[in-house]
Amino acid sequence: MRIGMLLDAVFPPDPRVENEAVSLIRAGHEVFLFCLNYDGQKAKEDWNGIEVRRYRATWFDYKMSALAYTFPFYTHSMAKKIQQFLKKNCIEAIHIHDMQIAGAAFKANQQFQLPVVLDLHENRPEIMKFYPHLQKFPGILLIHPRKWKRKEKDFVKKSDRTIVVTKEAKDDILSRLEMVSEKITVVPNTVLKSFYTEPKLEHSILQKYQNNFVLLYIGDTGLRRGLLTAINAMPALLEVSATIRLVIVGKSSEDLVLIEAVKRLKLEAFVDFTGWLDSDLFASYIAASTLCISPLHRNLHHDTTYANKIFQYMSFAKPVLVSNATAQKNLVEEVGAGLVHRDRDVEDFVAKTLLLYRGEDLRNEMGDKGKSFVENEFSWEQTSENLVHLYDNLRR
Repeated sequence: MRIGMLLDAVFPPDPRVENEAVSLIRAGHEVFLFCLNYDGQKAKEDWNGIEVRRYRATWFDYKMSALAYTFPFYTHSMAKKIQQFLKKNCIEAIHIHDMQIAGAAFKANQQFQLPVVLDLHENRPEIMKFYPHLQKFPGILLIHPRKWKRKEKDFVKKSDRTIVVTKEAKDDILSRLEMVSEKITVVPNTVLKSFYTEPKLEHSILQKYQNNFVLLYIGDTGLRRGLLTAINAMPALLEVSATIRLVIVGKSSEDLVLIEAVKRLKLEAFVDFTGWLDSDLFASYIAASTLCISPLHRNLHHDTTYANKIFQYMSFAKPVLVSNATAQKNLVEEVGAGLVHRDRDVEDFVAKTLLLYRGEDLRNEMGDKGKSFVENEFSWEQTSENLVHLYDNLRR
């Protein structure tokens, strides 16, 4: 089948898009990727077997994408490009990556009537409520999460199949919409086996932290990710051991709040902010860590998703400490790969961290369980079978 994937961003990088496309290619399908070109990249390129087709986009297109369901400009503009893409590449099925471009995709498909797979990378209408630019003028007046919620419902109903990242996300959709369970497929963000079987380790990073008990966080550092909980826990943890370090690999527009908290608590020597780093360095930081964290705030989005970082952590046999956001809580407790703290509860975070600090045997046991789970059940090579099965059985 000639599958047309639609992405309203530049490519690369996008690990989920690439992993899905490569898995489908290996299963015998052809994958053509529609993506955007802001920086003069090649219009056509073979990327790891993916037939990438880049369409020129402007700063105006980028700004209008956030207003896709407020004003019609973005949808009309993208629909014309998508029609050209579908026709020129003789596409037989459409795979929409997330919501922003979905309206344009359905508009373009009116001419072709191709089967559509909607891939919801996250609960976009819910997470939009926490975007900083939606908390102030003009975003608060122009962008309406409730309208995106209605659009999500319409798109799911129109699609032949919908993909979500967790069982909890599937249950949420089924609780809101009258539809058969078989139309929703769970394809989690898991890790490729090569991430942990063929790591490229930077020994300077391992050496830097060899005498520390490292709490590691990798990813977006927006306040909803819960890093203030970890920072505020550090004074109590340092009373027990001055070897404890909090290492944060990532960044966001809200980093100033985190940095000010570190300064206020006089923790500059004990909290490292690395900023965004090449993903090739993630394995080195995980290998250098002792305990890996995901202290997400609870909300409807976080309760129905879990980040790829959890499986990256587990794949290196590292115990995890996660908040009680439902999806990650259920997973960690079921596997036995770590402990769970109440979200935004500094005392509970401290208590669970110290339990693992003092319990080397417990850390090793939980780390081994997580690694075994990833190796035997939850690597991308295994979880992507659901995606391949979906396309093997996709018919109108």
